[in-house]
Parts: sequence; C-alpha cells; structure tokens
Amino acid sequence: MLPGCVPWPEEFARRYRERGYWRGISLFELLRQSAARTPGKTALIDGERRLSYAELLSQSEDLAAGLVALGLRPLERVIFQFSNGLELMVAFFALMRAGVIPVMALPAHRGGEIGHWVEHAGAVAHFVAAATPKFDCVAMARGVAAAHPVIRYVVTAGPAGEGVTALEALRAQGRQSGAAAAPITLPEPSADEVALMLLSGGTTGMPKLIPRTHNDYVYAATQTGIITGFGPDTVFLAVLPMAHNYTLCCPGVLGTLVHNGTVVIAESTTAEAVFAAIARHRVTAVGATVPLVAKWLDSDQFGRHDLSSLRVFINGGAKLPPELRRRVEERFGCEYQENFGTGEGLVSITRLGDPEPVRFLSSGRPISEGDEIKVIDEHGNELPEGRIGELAARGPYTIRGYYKAEAADAFTDDGFYRMGDIVRVVDGYLYLEGRRKDLINRGGEKISCEEVEDYILAHPKVMSVCVVAMPDAVFGEKACAFAILREGCELAFEELVAFLRAREIARFKLPERLEIVNEFPISPAGKILRRELRARIAQQLQSERG
Repeated sequence: MLPGCVPWPEEFARRYRERGYWRGISLFELLRQSAARTPGKTALIDGERRLSYAELLSQSEDLAAGLVALGLRPLERVIFQFSNGLELMVAFFALMRAGVIPVMALPAHRGGEIGHWVEHAGAVAHFVAAATPKFDCVAMARGVAAAHPVIRYVVTAGPAGEGVTALEALRAQGRQSGAAAAPITLPEPSADEVALMLLSGGTTGMPKLIPRTHNDYVYAATQTGIITGFGPDTVFLAVLPMAHNYTLCCPGVLGTLVHNGTVVIAESTTAEAVFAAIARHRVTAVGATVPLVAKWLDSDQFGRHDLSSLRVFINGGAKLPPELRRRVEERFGCEYQENFGTGEGLVSITRLGDPEPVRFLSSGRPISEGDEIKVIDEHGNELPEGRIGELAARGPYTIRGYYKAEAADAFTDDGFYRMGDIVRVVDGYLYLEGRRKDLINRGGEKISCEEVEDYILAHPKVMSVCVVAMPDAVFGEKACAFAILREGCELAFEELVAFLRAREIARFKLPERLEIVNEFPISPAGKILRRELRARIAQQLQSERG
C-alpha cells in the first residue's frame, strides 16, 4: 500500500475477502463490468450531452493514456477540483485506470487550502474546471503551482493556456496513441491499493486526507446502492458536488453506475431546476442536504412539474428534523431515507419499508454485516445498548488511519475509528444526540472551529478568538466568531470577512457573525468554555427575533 497509509491487518483483510466484501476489482474495472453488461445504455446526462457506458469507458481509457503520456505515474497524487459535469467522471475514471490518486477537493476550496494539500499529499498536478465569470480557478491553479514547485502540471476542463493543459487535448492524444503501432499500455491497478483521498470533516485544523482503496470503495458503492434500491431502472439526480463522498459513493454516482442506472447531473440546486429535471428525465432518486430540503419544501414549484417518477428521497450530511422528513414524503410522494455517514468509512441508512418512527427519528443502521460498531464513554469503555456515548466503528470500508498517521488518537488500539458523534443505539439503529468535538455543521459542510480561528488570528487587530456554532433555521448551524481585540483597535464584521477572503479559504467557512468581547468564559483548567459562548449567541439571536 502507498507509504503513509495504514493497511487493514491481514486477518481482517482475509475475512473481508472470504465473505465477499472485497471483490478484488478496481473502480475502473467496476465501470468496465457495467459497460460490458449495458454498453449502449446512457450512463451520464449533462444538459443536452450524454455518454453511454461504452463511451464513458472508452473516453476514460483514452484520457488515461493521455495522462500517462503527459508524465503522470501510478500512485502519484493530484489535486482534483472539477465542477459537476461529464468531464469530472471521465477524468475520475481515467485516474482510476492510470492508478493516479486524486485528492478530492471541492469547487469552493481556494488557494490557501489547496496549497496545504499539495504539500501534505506531495501532489504533482492540479486538475481544475474551466474559468467562469464568477471565479477564475485556472488563475488560482497557476498561483498554487507558482508557490509550490512540486506541481508539474495544471490540467483544465476548459481551454489550454500558458502552463495549462486542456483535458480534451490529452484525451485526443491518448486516443491517437491507442491507434499507434506501439500503443501505451497501462498496468491494471491493484484492488488493495489506495484509489483516492477524501477530505475529512476537519475537526482540528485543516481537513485530513482519508485514503480509500479500490476494494473498500467498490464495496461501499455497491452496498449503499443495494440498500437504496438502485438497479438498471434507477435514474439518479446528482445535485450536490460530485467530488464529495456523499454524492460520489453513498450511493450517489458510483452506486448508480455499478447497478447500471443513469446519472443526471443537475444544472442548478434551485427547486425550479431540480423539479424540472425530475419531470424531464423521470428521475427515481435524488440526494439532498438540510438547507436544500428546507428550500425545496417551501418552494412554489409543486404542482408545476410531474414528480411521480420519484421513488426515494435521500438526505445526508446533517440530520433532518422529523417534521421535515414527514413533509418530504407527503409533498414528493416517495419514501424518505436518512443517510448518515463519514468519509472515513461507516455509512448508516434507514431501510426502505422501515416503520415511520424509525424513518423519521433515526439515522438508520450500518450498511454491512461486516460493520462493527460500539458506543464508548470518555475513557473508551463500551456502553450497553441505549446508553448515550461516542460512536466508534470498524469494518471492510472504514479506514484504519489517516494519511501519514495524522490524528492517530482518532483510532483505538484495536482499530475502531472514533467518529466524534454522540449517539445511542436501539435495535441496531443509530440515534444521533450531538457530537464530541467542536465542529460546525453548516448544512452538511463541516467547518473546523480551530482552522477558522487560525485564519482570524492572523489579523493584526485580533488578540484572541473563539469560533462557535450558532443556530440557523435553514442551515442548522453557522459560524459565529467571538473576538478579543488588541488595545485601541476596532474591527467591523465586513473588514474581517474581507481579510479572510484575501486568505483564500472556502466561502462556506467564513464566519457569519462577529461578536467583540473583553474576555472569554474560562474553566478552572484554563480552557475556553465554548458551550457558554454557544448558549450566549443562541440566546442573543432569540432575543433579537423578539
């Protein structure tokens, strides 16, 4: 396995193979097998563009050859930052074929964050979308490459430019090499090897890198698809970023393709665009997050579009309140599934046909018989069923450690991943009660308080800062920054936001309120009492609403 990654112990690996959890195939082989079953069927729809399974396979193979001709080699890491579209999936499968490991960044990430992952992963290339009037991501990539000489190539889904190679040109080059007398030959990737790296929720500092293997990711996609009822007649609408674990694999795009369904890529997240896509393409499944669910339920688009094809509505990223789950079933006329998971592995889903109390209150149960879960107290002792404590998990698709052994304390000595979520377990179903670490969940996007605090502390007027979650009716939580200023200084909220934007961090991480204080509440041990600050801002918001 790639140096810096923690493999499963041999006894566990043998067990997972014997029980059929690990099929011994790569993610590219997953596509190859699906294409062999239904070569002419539409795999992806993006606006007016379509790719059949055979076309997706051949274009990915061509691009893989082009990437090798460019100079990329197996196990090298690249920053992968494409917007939703056909190009994202062609490039993803091309990297899987070439054995090159993508670090799955999101379109919202900016230069400061990308630069950190370049150095941490030793990335040699940066794949970016085409520049748009809203943001020139190609210019950002050039800046990152200039600041980090380890980057050898910048590849874009748009047109080529100085120091930038076009994805389409590489695919054409690969296609020509395939027709040559001595075509480029690519070795088959090992199923035990790292396939991709996801970004952690980032409970402390920058998000950590999560190495996922072909074996475990193929299994996760296959099994989540089975539990969500996916099959050849599935039409899945991809609304959220497809490079995110939830939309990519839980079951998402890969869960659709492994079961020979069709993926429709949404043009927008608005209710008008989503409802129109459901009606036009006879969508059977859609995945969303809390903010989108709230907006769609309150829209005026119901009755204007035929939504009768929809069979299952999936929510992930953050727990949806029971009343909204009930309204989803009533308004969309389909079955609701709660999807609770983590990029580190464990996925828990309510089952189709579960009784209402389970569908509307729980976060489901783990997807695999090979999943081992336990609830532990602050000392690591296992608690009996029904008691509230921290969730810990291990299994055939839950990692045994972060890349380069970062945050090793997140894993127990016997290989359980401590998830940080506070739960109780009843009859095998998980019921979320909160979380252990200071992490803001803004509509499914996880914000590390410590990371944002580090950025704010760089402001010359700020002496100390504490970022906490404040309640929000739409997103569930938003970030509020409590700051102590240096003597004689004043700091407006707008000035702080402008400063942070200049530091190039993702927009969703920006604090959305600033409170200037003279001191923080401190515990006897000298720690800031974050819970008191959370209570203070919650009470203040309530009083402002009258």
